[in-house]
Amino acid sequence: MPPGSYDEFYSFMSGGFSGQILVYGLPSGRLIKTIPVFSQFPENGWGYSEESKPMLNTTFGFVPWDDTHHPELSQTDGVPDGRWLFINANNTPRVARIDLKRFETTEILQIPNAAGGHASPFVTPDSKYLVSATRFSVPIPQADVPIESYKQNFKGTLTFIRADQPGKMDIAFQIMMPGFDYDLGHAGKGPSDGWFFFTTYNSEEANTKLEVNASQADKDYIAAVNYRKAEQCIADGKGKKFGGTYVHNYLPGDSYVATTETRNGVTLLDPSACDGVVYYLPTPKSPHGVDIDPSGEYIVAGGKLATVIPVHSFAKMQKAIADKAFEKTIDGIPVLKYDAVVAGEVQKPGLGPLHTEFDGKGNAYTSMFISSEVVKWKLGTWQVLDRIPVYYSVGHVMIPGGDSKKPWGKYLVAMDKITKDRYLPTGPEMSRAAQLIDISGDKMKLLLDFPTMGEPHYAQAIPAALIKGNSLKFDKLSENANPYVTKAESEGGIARKGKRVDIKMIAVRSHFAPDNFEGVQVGDTVYFHVTNIEQDWNIGHGFAVFGAQSSNLILPPGETRTLKWVPQATGVYPFYCTDFCSALHQEMQGYIRVSSPGSTVALTANTSKLAQTQSAAGNTQPSGAPAKHEHSREGSR
Repeated sequence: MPPGSYDEFYSFMSGGFSGQILVYGLPSGRLIKTIPVFSQFPENGWGYSEESKPMLNTTFGFVPWDDTHHPELSQTDGVPDGRWLFINANNTPRVARIDLKRFETTEILQIPNAAGGHASPFVTPDSKYLVSATRFSVPIPQADVPIESYKQNFKGTLTFIRADQPGKMDIAFQIMMPGFDYDLGHAGKGPSDGWFFFTTYNSEEANTKLEVNASQADKDYIAAVNYRKAEQCIADGKGKKFGGTYVHNYLPGDSYVATTETRNGVTLLDPSACDGVVYYLPTPKSPHGVDIDPSGEYIVAGGKLATVIPVHSFAKMQKAIADKAFEKTIDGIPVLKYDAVVAGEVQKPGLGPLHTEFDGKGNAYTSMFISSEVVKWKLGTWQVLDRIPVYYSVGHVMIPGGDSKKPWGKYLVAMDKITKDRYLPTGPEMSRAAQLIDISGDKMKLLLDFPTMGEPHYAQAIPAALIKGNSLKFDKLSENANPYVTKAESEGGIARKGKRVDIKMIAVRSHFAPDNFEGVQVGDTVYFHVTNIEQDWNIGHGFAVFGAQSSNLILPPGETRTLKWVPQATGVYPFYCTDFCSALHQEMQGYIRVSSPGSTVALTANTSKLAQTQSAAGNTQPSGAPAKHEHSREGSR
């Protein structure tokens, strides 16, 4: 990629234990942006500013760091459309929506009655639902029971989340499942549209030393879920009201002031009350990934301990259901006979098959964790066509659109777990690696290594042309609905209400206004509400004050953000711009004076003569006057 040229694709990689999303250009491998989701992020103040703090609220309190695994692009008719990106929090089960006009997290929903949100979030072809499964089965509802009573008391859940309306994500319904571990999932498409498929392991229902005790059975299962049948059963009154407290956090697109809403109760469906809603497909052995080919006919499993890649047929599955070709029943869920549903097996593919993606030309590509390779094979004939080594211990692979109806089958990215001889050493902890592979010809060709931050588990990519033309350049100041917006210096000032002090100010090249404040006392809590009044692309400002115990603010043009500051001692404290903005960036600074409790120093903010004239004319709120709006945001308390 020559300097100054645009990449062909945006690639969105999960940050793993960083709690973030990493945006890379392909084919360059250039890191373009980090999007914080389930973690505080000092680079732009996410989770530190008062506007964004509520986004990290849960029923467990403020959770500033979690684990992201699986980015998922919104779809229209089974094809990625570039509107939104979704991702899961693994530890405290949540799903998030990222607005790809802003590349910013705008909505987070907690998932109740679940433990470990690993099998998440996977979208239906119309983006109506995000679907998530519990990784760890637990007592539902939670209860103080002996762990050894696992088989009697532990259950799993599948959660369907309505996600097609921004700001209104909510639990549509949950399905109670046997107490297995639920791993990954994918929606059907074409003939299998209306179905969802999840891998399970630990069908032994072991509760200790799972590497041994959950690897005994020759086959575990893929859970095939007819979610349209579930909708009908619920409409017919077969679902039941069930407990579960969870929160919904939303950052609206006018004020960018996040709010938290607590919700209670879900609709729960038991498969035994809804005949035909779930079937189990036997699948060797300890399966991890499940992937649906672009036609929607083939259901490919990745058995971590299997010696083959099993491929199920949706058409054969439908016939097996009609013929009642059942092996047994588990908690009301029929187990179909393996030979009745399997379309074929890829023989001797490699060691440790995990994940498969498709190029749209009839070929599949599967990662081999143990033998550190990617294997290309033919759908229908199950013949291995090619293999290429990767370095090392590859997890997911990604082809742009490779899990959709329309793959852009030009490149494959392998996400490797171990990189100890690919880059210069950096002590005992090193970054992970991604490797870009050309799949446009008959033979795969390694093009590029590039390091990744955190531990990317999965990625999705989309042609840049579907996103870049819609990218927001700045927020219109006239549409800023933050209750503390300051659109001109004459609107700025300082106001006290008890021990709370609110400061309203603007940032513009190359000064803050007002830029001197007095009358603050030790024991006060000060809120700096700073508005960047620039109306030009990529002209940001920053704000930091000496003695603050949180990150600085980064202010995109047209936005208001708030920093909470509690002075600890008397003195004069400087503040300054942290984002280089002009030739006089160093001069963009000011002072706040802090006096002892009970001081008679007047509450003042300096303003220019023009601003004073405008204020005296009654055009705006004068300096020192009470704030126009009560400060009531969650996270500011």
